[in-house]
Amino acid sequence: MAKLDADLIIIGAGTAGLTAAQYGARANLNVLVLEQMAPGGQALLIDILENFPGNISNKSGFELVQDLHKQAEQFGAKFMVESALSLEKDGDVFKIGLGNGQTVTSHTVVLSTGAKHRTLDIPGEDKLSGRGVSYCATCDGPFFKGKKIFVVGGGDSACVESEYLANLTDKVVLIHRRDRFRAQKALAERVIHNPNIDVRFKTRMLEIKGDNKVSSVVLERLDSGEIYEEETDAVFVFIGSIPQTNLVPGIDMDEGGYIITDQSMASSMPGLFIAGDVRSSPFRQVVVAAAEGAIAAHSVSMYIDALKGESYL
Repeated sequence: MAKLDADLIIIGAGTAGLTAAQYGARANLNVLVLEQMAPGGQALLIDILENFPGNISNKSGFELVQDLHKQAEQFGAKFMVESALSLEKDGDVFKIGLGNGQTVTSHTVVLSTGAKHRTLDIPGEDKLSGRGVSYCATCDGPFFKGKKIFVVGGGDSACVESEYLANLTDKVVLIHRRDRFRAQKALAERVIHNPNIDVRFKTRMLEIKGDNKVSSVVLERLDSGEIYEEETDAVFVFIGSIPQTNLVPGIDMDEGGYIITDQSMASSMPGLFIAGDVRSSPFRQVVVAAAEGAIAAHSVSMYIDALKGESYL
């Protein structure tokens, strides 16, 4: 095989990418990880990883990914702070164009680019982003201690972040347009019974008002059609994510735009493996991302053996 920059290039250094880097390097592969920002991904925003197996000391997401990063480097993975702007395949070689004008090559790629937060797309949201509108409770919640906070969403993230914010203030209002949460039952029950959280189902937000900072929101009760305005100091939005698939528009995806793989994390493009929140999955958690990263790296190793004609049968 031709000499390339790496056996495996990993795009994205969240939990999935960092785990893939560790497992790939441990398999004696030449691993290069591309990350346009600091390693960690969305796990950096998790205050306490209470449900991560074995994490009885309640490490934060930041602490976990710091450890994952160190482990990957100790096993020999190399990291480059750079954006991947393009990805194409020429025969058995992947060519990745970088933001600095360089092109790096590899036999395989693990795409672990994750997903970005979804916005409400309502008047005032963009204007007041960073001025009371936020998508990260652990980042911005402490600015609103004792203040009134609205949270929008009905999934795991909305419930977990509402609980975090309820430790900072007794005036959290969680609204969801449906009549029940889609979050895990244990999370939903904790939120519903939290005295610091006012849960309002069948309610949606129509507008966020304020000049230099959030001052009020316009809400609609979906069961009655009533529209009313209510004062608040902040709005935190947790309504899902948009998978980051712009590098691979032609491969198989589900209705939500997440990439479909088989059990080995292989995509419809040979040599391209997928792990983490960008992958079509019924359950997105840090522990799932780590497992997918490990499986993807293992599959990469077997794929490269096959390219060399050294498959173990």
